[in-house]
Amino acid sequence: MNPEPKNIAAMRNDASKIFYKALQAVEPGAAVKRYCRLDGEHLFIGDWAYDLARYKNLFVIGAGKAAAPMAATMEDILGKRITSGIITVKYDHVADLGQIELIEAGHPLPDINGQHGADAILNLARSAGKNDLVLCLISGGGSALLPLPFHGLTLKDKQDTIKVLLSCSATIHEINTIRKHTSLVKGGRLARAAYPATLVSLILSDVVGDDLDVIASGPTVPDSSTFSRCMEIFHKYDIIKKIPETVVKHIESGVSGKIPETPKIGDPAFDRTRNLIIGSNIETIMAAKQQAESLGYQVLVLSSMIEGETRHVAHVHGAIAREILKTGNPIPPPACILSGGETTVTLTGKGLGGRNQEFALAAVIDIAEKENIVILSGGTDGTDGPTDAAGAFSDTCTLKRAGEMELDPYHFLVNNDSYHFFQKLGDLFMTGPTNTNVMDLRIMLVV
Repeated sequence: MNPEPKNIAAMRNDASKIFYKALQAVEPGAAVKRYCRLDGEHLFIGDWAYDLARYKNLFVIGAGKAAAPMAATMEDILGKRITSGIITVKYDHVADLGQIELIEAGHPLPDINGQHGADAILNLARSAGKNDLVLCLISGGGSALLPLPFHGLTLKDKQDTIKVLLSCSATIHEINTIRKHTSLVKGGRLARAAYPATLVSLILSDVVGDDLDVIASGPTVPDSSTFSRCMEIFHKYDIIKKIPETVVKHIESGVSGKIPETPKIGDPAFDRTRNLIIGSNIETIMAAKQQAESLGYQVLVLSSMIEGETRHVAHVHGAIAREILKTGNPIPPPACILSGGETTVTLTGKGLGGRNQEFALAAVIDIAEKENIVILSGGTDGTDGPTDAAGAFSDTCTLKRAGEMELDPYHFLVNNDSYHFFQKLGDLFMTGPTNTNVMDLRIMLVV
């Protein structure tokens, strides 16, 4: 027997329940505990065991939006065994720590606090010796929170470069390629600094495909990218004249061999380094799937690896919703379509928003005046772009409500002003800082 049809308000409530259940699956502290435990003097991390009695010092370093709860959990597990530590986190993404120093810094644009934190982390890593153990806690946002410019570059150079890359729809892989080649920490250089200490990185992934050398720009991972690839990216987006001249000259020096490449596979620094992913986007999606099924929905998982222009991805989702209503394919209603990954926004206006809010706005026209459809698109970190919203809701009534308020969705979309569109409608999705970050989660309910 089919359940009673749900109204829009009930479907929105279901979407929220699904999203929050998904967040629980990648709560950083719980993720650390799943992979780390202490038995006497032996620390077990995944399949590896470390006899702490053999190490003179135990240092904890790290960076990212989830670094604070990860560090707090490591303190719970290890207590006074931690010699010292330093982490950098996004402002307000904090926790009460005892042994580990916490530095708040800027994200997505790096600031001077982040530079000071990165410098302190690098110096602590360099101080580690052969008989020391270094635990590195990495999560999404780590790239912006470890901004230590290469010799001859400034923080402003990096800030200006990131602004250009963010505005031209470059992918996170491309952005981090540039970051790695303008940094003293990223692209495996942190592992090189810690060598010959034993280094173990625990990583929450915020990149499509969970590529280790892309997450937080791979500070403890061999780098597969090159200076030449950096130049290809500049030319691809025709931005070489927009990039600071000092950065362009730095990359050109690297291409010509005047500056050493980032550490690659086979570098001795990685002989004593291990990297372990403890949480990723697919885990949020599978938890969302389980919750949606418990609420009575048929569930289809599209992918945890969706990339591309946000509004194009939104139109595809809208088409799937209409197909479900018309033919019952690919699954019949009540249906829940789930997808993850990280899309990009090409800026054409000067409004305020993020990729999740733009996704919800771009879908408004596609789902208007159909039967019950609700879309919730949100960032698992609780902050979508440079806003205080995680994302936004849109549904089959959004266009009608906007019209009654004389809000033209086309105008807001062209101006990349999704935040103010949904703010006026009261449809922003506000979670506050979640202290985790495994990319985005899109939930589409069709009844």
